[in-house]
Amino acid sequence: MSISEAKNKGLLTPGTSLILLEAQAATGFMIDPVKNKMLSVEQAVAEGLVGAEWKNKLLSAERAVTGYTDPNTGSIISLFQALKKDLIVKDHGIRLLEAQIATGGIIDPVHSHRVPVEVAYQRGYFDEEMNEILSDPDDDTKGFFDPNTQENLTYLQLVERCVRDPNTGLSLLVIAKKGEYYFFIDEHTKNILKSTTTTKAGGKFQGKLVTLWDLLYSNYISEEKRRELVEQFKSGTITIEKFLEIVLTLVPQKSVTSTQTITTTTTTTETTQKQKFQGIRKDVSADDLLQGKVIDEKIYKDLTSGKVTVDHVSQMDSVRKYLKGTNSIAGVFVQSTKQTMSISEAKNKGLLTPGTSLVLLEAQAATGFMIDPVKNKMLSVEQAVAEGLVGAEWKNKLLSAERAVTGYTDPNTGSIISLFQALKKDLIVKDHGIRLLEAQIATGGIIDPVHSHRVPVEVAYQKGYFDEEMNEILSDPDDDTKGFFDPNTQENLTYLQLVERCVRDPNTGLSLLVIAKKGEYYFFIDEHTKNILKSTPTTKAGGKFQGQLVTLWDLLYSNYISEEKRRELVEQFKLGTITIEKFLEIVLTLVPQKSVTSTQTITTTTTTTETTQKQKFQGIRKDVSADDLLQGKVIDEKIYKDLTSGKVTVDHVSQMDSVRKYLKGTNSIAGVFVQSTKQTMSISEAKNKGLLTPGTSLILLEAQAATGFMIDPVKNKMLSVEQAVAEGLVGAEWKNKLLSAERAVTGYTDPNTGSIISLFQALKKDLIVKDHGIRLLEAQIATGGIIDPVHSHRVPVEVAYQRGYFDEEMNEILSDPDDDTKGFFDPNTQENLTYLQLVERCIKDPKTGLSLLALKK
Repeated sequence: MSISEAKNKGLLTPGTSLILLEAQAATGFMIDPVKNKMLSVEQAVAEGLVGAEWKNKLLSAERAVTGYTDPNTGSIISLFQALKKDLIVKDHGIRLLEAQIATGGIIDPVHSHRVPVEVAYQRGYFDEEMNEILSDPDDDTKGFFDPNTQENLTYLQLVERCVRDPNTGLSLLVIAKKGEYYFFIDEHTKNILKSTTTTKAGGKFQGKLVTLWDLLYSNYISEEKRRELVEQFKSGTITIEKFLEIVLTLVPQKSVTSTQTITTTTTTTETTQKQKFQGIRKDVSADDLLQGKVIDEKIYKDLTSGKVTVDHVSQMDSVRKYLKGTNSIAGVFVQSTKQTMSISEAKNKGLLTPGTSLVLLEAQAATGFMIDPVKNKMLSVEQAVAEGLVGAEWKNKLLSAERAVTGYTDPNTGSIISLFQALKKDLIVKDHGIRLLEAQIATGGIIDPVHSHRVPVEVAYQKGYFDEEMNEILSDPDDDTKGFFDPNTQENLTYLQLVERCVRDPNTGLSLLVIAKKGEYYFFIDEHTKNILKSTPTTKAGGKFQGQLVTLWDLLYSNYISEEKRRELVEQFKLGTITIEKFLEIVLTLVPQKSVTSTQTITTTTTTTETTQKQKFQGIRKDVSADDLLQGKVIDEKIYKDLTSGKVTVDHVSQMDSVRKYLKGTNSIAGVFVQSTKQTMSISEAKNKGLLTPGTSLILLEAQAATGFMIDPVKNKMLSVEQAVAEGLVGAEWKNKLLSAERAVTGYTDPNTGSIISLFQALKKDLIVKDHGIRLLEAQIATGGIIDPVHSHRVPVEVAYQRGYFDEEMNEILSDPDDDTKGFFDPNTQENLTYLQLVERCIKDPKTGLSLLALKK
């Protein structure tokens, strides 16, 4: 029956019914599921499909298809543009927008068709902020309701719970009476079905890579069969492999039309069968790697057609990482004697404690193999014991750790399960399991014991080898993840941190833990320096890095840089003898230069360089280069390349929301709006008229100064403090206080070195009062991000961490609204608030877009 009929019969509430009908209107047509008719709202009302009482509401929703009228220009604008201009209520607009995306894409009302997301971005029908809102199912996107389970869902989730009418193909919401069994596929099962892929289906799927979900919801599978198979899978009666196998028998087989075709098909099949890669402990097929997202469809096709070989693909960095892993800690390097030895030998010589040795050996076993660093051999635990690489007394412990590679046995089903699954079933001790899991991730990825290769994190999620809770544990270096130990510094570290302190054996490439005797100098790169090196990118390297965006860290730890040179450069940088820019410049001279093979190439290179040099963006107080924005992670490599090649302009990139936020910031509180008189005025004028106290006024003006500019909300002008005083926007009595706050933008001077430092760095050096500094820092974050005074633009939080402009402790302070962060005041309610909270209470000036603090009598 129709939505309206279900409402009239009391099967749906009026609220749920209206939301579903509005979604119909906003995605194209009102639908009569009985007569299989698509109607406009006017037609639907005329034919009695919906009641006249909802006509206006549905006509309003229908404008998401036909377009809204811009009150300023009279032109047709889209749903998203109407939402940005506050022509529709936010929650309502988001709900309709999500319904459009869930049913094929955002509708372009001007051209009357849906468009891909990237086109929607270009036409201003969508932006990054809205994408984030719609990508977060805990956020404003759950605007629909399942009357059977009483759950709030997204439109897409609700559509996926519907059944298909076998005659019309229309999606129908199932209504189950109380006590009746209601069948739907939960999110976890859905994700597994969507991540199980095949190229073996026939029919309309012939020659395509499709998911089990696609096959299951195709016309080839009946509703009853779908339910039966899902229930068997959820009960554990059939595996996901068996599930796929059954479904493939229900879909038409791959067609063969002639002897020639049969021959070709057979050949292709044989070729595919021969694509065996060497996994960790057994061969891995190309199909396995495709399903595990280790290779993509293009590489798969190239393999099956013979365009590329198994050897070639195996050597690709992106594939090798998952087949072989990156280096585990293979042994030790004794600094005083320059000797390489195994972990066991180091223990026997008293260079490592038994506890540290066992933990390192277990990590080897759990990441693939026991390693003999002297003979450069990879062995199973059994082989390692047999060859005397490790003692027999630890055999059982290492065999247990090795099961992280070969798999554990589920005591209930007898099937092979992963390390994480064994951890969840309490088959291994939690701390021990977490340590081994972290070692796997640090050396290339979580190991799939069934298919004998590592998998990307998202595939591990889908296969049940990892989850969000464990990801949080492993992302927190203060938690259970510091299960390893640096014997030189007596620090607890993560496996990744310990690996990064190792040296590379120049002959084998193996990672060796340095052992320094007491009193000997022990060189390692601290976390702060490491983060700076990892956040300094370049596209100018040659050699194997030709044409790639790589970090200074990658270059420094490549085969092009010797251990001695690495140490020398790091020490010079830490002493301040060379800047990070000079550091990069020196390293680039040690890496093979970009090759140029002809005059034409040289000309092109020169042009590109000149183009890059001209890519100057308007920063807060000075021009900013494209290189600065790339290094600051404000733009990505693709935008950078498009800029340098001239595909996009500086103006175009500057207007992108994701870039504009960091160049211009979002709105500070510009002034006040007096509600009774409808008058806009500056902060100073409001103070002079007694509408704001001097204390509140000063704090708001300091926030303006610290976030970019002093603002004249009447003339819509942005001024420096000097200009603002000269033009009478603020009184001269506050000039010094505001100049001090403005240094949060232009930078403070380090009294020891004379260099420019940021607000946070000045705070750490006690150059400003703590409460005052925290207030200004919170205002910067609330208006787009922490300002880098050296490069004159805002930076993402992770870059601020890396550059020393922010840290975890300050993040915690600012994340706690009951703490030191409530440094602002709402004069209407007498509440202490954060700057963000106060900004969110402001109104937007319809002409200038500036944020104004509304003042009520």
